[in-house]
Amino acid sequence: MTTTPLEFEKPIWEMERSLESLKARAKQNPVGLKEEIATLERRLGEARRSLYASLTAWQRVQIARHPQRPYTLDFLERLAQGFLELGGDRAYGNDPAMVAGLATFGGRRTAFIGQQKGRNLKENLRRNFGCPHPEGYRKALRVMRLAATFGLPVVAFIDTPGAYPGVGAEERHIGQAIAENLAEMSQLPVPILAVVLAEGGSGGALGIGVADRILMLENAYYSVISPEGCAAILWESRSHAPQAAEALRLTAQELHQMGLIDRIVPEPEGGSHRDWDLAAQLLEKALIGTLDEICGRNREDLLLERYEKLRRYGVWKEGNESF
Repeated sequence: MTTTPLEFEKPIWEMERSLESLKARAKQNPVGLKEEIATLERRLGEARRSLYASLTAWQRVQIARHPQRPYTLDFLERLAQGFLELGGDRAYGNDPAMVAGLATFGGRRTAFIGQQKGRNLKENLRRNFGCPHPEGYRKALRVMRLAATFGLPVVAFIDTPGAYPGVGAEERHIGQAIAENLAEMSQLPVPILAVVLAEGGSGGALGIGVADRILMLENAYYSVISPEGCAAILWESRSHAPQAAEALRLTAQELHQMGLIDRIVPEPEGGSHRDWDLAAQLLEKALIGTLDEICGRNREDLLLERYEKLRRYGVWKEGNESF
């Protein structure tokens, strides 16, 4: 797949183009070019390793937002057998920004839910840029209740900058819809596994993110607010988004260190957008291993462990301390 380079990747992209040009010339006249190609390949490999081993938080945010990054349906196409999409919330309508349905995965019947973005303007308008309305969260909850009825595990794919904040969403009670999901997911009597595929923004992400295990792709981010939103509030300028990204500690590496997620899923070098099939294979391995771990629990132990996990998210000390 031909990918569009991000700004910080331009030097590597130029080296890749030079290497392609050399290889094309070598097909016509291989004399004297073999050693030059080997040298450039070595330099390119070193440059890639150096760059991707030291990404800043803002650079990871940019990779997470890459327009060629695989979305929920792209992963389901590669992971789930016989995916049957279900529509509608049985109250208002169907929200294309939220995908939900049933499939076979790893030999198990499984319920999948997840946010879905579009590839072009027309599709993004239909998918609302991956920002669900209240009916999207109610649809997800309907499928999760169905999973509970038949004893199916739930896998939630998170990829949204946030729930839609428009007037219509407020009129149809977006806050209540998300709150109901949080409450019911905390007590759903089946295993729940959440995966942050790319963007995990605010309550829009959390609305399908209460789970027994939370995984993140290594270049995804998960945050209470976007870097631009944080910068607009604290610095009164979106230009400070890189500083906000560092302050928010929103990367998979930092969240894993703080115990807020359970596992980091590796990506192809440079990001999942460079190789969708390899990205799906790496995610499949992590999903199957995690489902094997939690699907054998009895209901009481599962819910108790989930309760204790949620309680650990908010820890504080009381008392008079000198500063």
